[in-house]
Amino acid sequence: MRHLTLVLLLAILIHQGCLHFHVEAGDGFIRARGVQFLLNGSPYYANGFNAYWLMYTASDPSQRSKVSAAFREAASHGLTVARTWAFSDGGYSPLQYSPGSYNEQMFKGLDFVIAEARRYGIKLILSLANNYDSFGGKKQYVNWARSRGQHLTSDDDFFRHPVVKGYYKNHIKTVLYRYNSFTGIHYKDDPAIMAWELMNEPRCTSDPSGRTIQAWITEMASFVKSIDRNHLLEAGLEGFYGPSTPRRNRLNPGLKIGTDFIANNRIPGIDFATAHAYPDQWLSSSSDQSQLSFLNNWLDTHIQDAQNILRKPILIAEFGKSWKDPGFSTYQRDLVFNTVYYKIYSSARRGGAAAGGLFWQLLTEGMGNFRDGYEIVLGQPSSTANVIAQQAHKLHQIRKIFQRMRNVERWKRARAARARRGRWQGGNKGKRIGN
Repeated sequence: MRHLTLVLLLAILIHQGCLHFHVEAGDGFIRARGVQFLLNGSPYYANGFNAYWLMYTASDPSQRSKVSAAFREAASHGLTVARTWAFSDGGYSPLQYSPGSYNEQMFKGLDFVIAEARRYGIKLILSLANNYDSFGGKKQYVNWARSRGQHLTSDDDFFRHPVVKGYYKNHIKTVLYRYNSFTGIHYKDDPAIMAWELMNEPRCTSDPSGRTIQAWITEMASFVKSIDRNHLLEAGLEGFYGPSTPRRNRLNPGLKIGTDFIANNRIPGIDFATAHAYPDQWLSSSSDQSQLSFLNNWLDTHIQDAQNILRKPILIAEFGKSWKDPGFSTYQRDLVFNTVYYKIYSSARRGGAAAGGLFWQLLTEGMGNFRDGYEIVLGQPSSTANVIAQQAHKLHQIRKIFQRMRNVERWKRARAARARRGRWQGGNKGKRIGN
């Protein structure tokens, strides 16, 4: 009965012109059209996970089975998208030893990750830099410039200084032009990659006006698109509102970090918006009920603004609840997951802007060193794993219904075309054509 109701709702939306189907080449790339993702012309929903550790783990051939297991377990639960790091700058076992100098063994790890994702039908979002110190981050880029004689006073000079920006652009170019040693495909030509992310959670606290981050995203989005127009691009934002929408700032959890959800995502090269949701971190001294109330409001407002102001899809690119929280229960974690998933589903079934969610984070068996409190191991039965699989099923049903509707539209157009041809041929019977 629920599926019948959904079919009727979608049929009404199509009839009213709220949903439009585009016929596109079946090249396997995810596109953004209006407020929806499309795959080969049909709406696409990203129910997935974060797994920052994939490249690092796969760089050791003896550990690659863990990457394969993670993708296998994810695919068996209906997950379709993974977000992971395509950076590791300086320090222990890096991808980039120093500006322009790369670790081939680590790059082969990333090659393997992309090849395995393709094998299991999972699309990747690859993040190109980190705001934080782990895996190098913007601090490492600034330190590289300092070591070469540049006078820099802040880690935020990552966003401003031409030498540092040059290092980062070189990294973008190196990753996008990388030839995958497993698939034989350059990254920029590989449909297994859904999107590039400029940075994981960019923040510029030294300029709360937002002008620095706005200029940086504009410049870097243009640079990425000058190399690769096949893939989607997003900025990596957490979703905090800024100076362009002062009345929205009260929704922020008391953080002023120099980003602006509306202005940053309006930049032409940015194809879709992102928001992260960690009420247990942002409102750690509040009750579970207050955190859930915040989460509801946070999601409603961002989905609404993506729909009505940005007119772009939005992905809830990180969310979760830690078992390290005081008074943690699996029931409370399931409430957080169900809240996020319900908001996404409610929007998606109306053809709205919410295009999916990626929980933080997926692990597999034997990865105790990577546990951070938020981990989900799908190989271990749990109520949360069931919640995740149920959401995947519901979004898959919406996609199937959209595909049926699209096929009906195609059939109607083909029938109309045949009727026109028949009338034309009937009208020309017995007429002499030519000399």
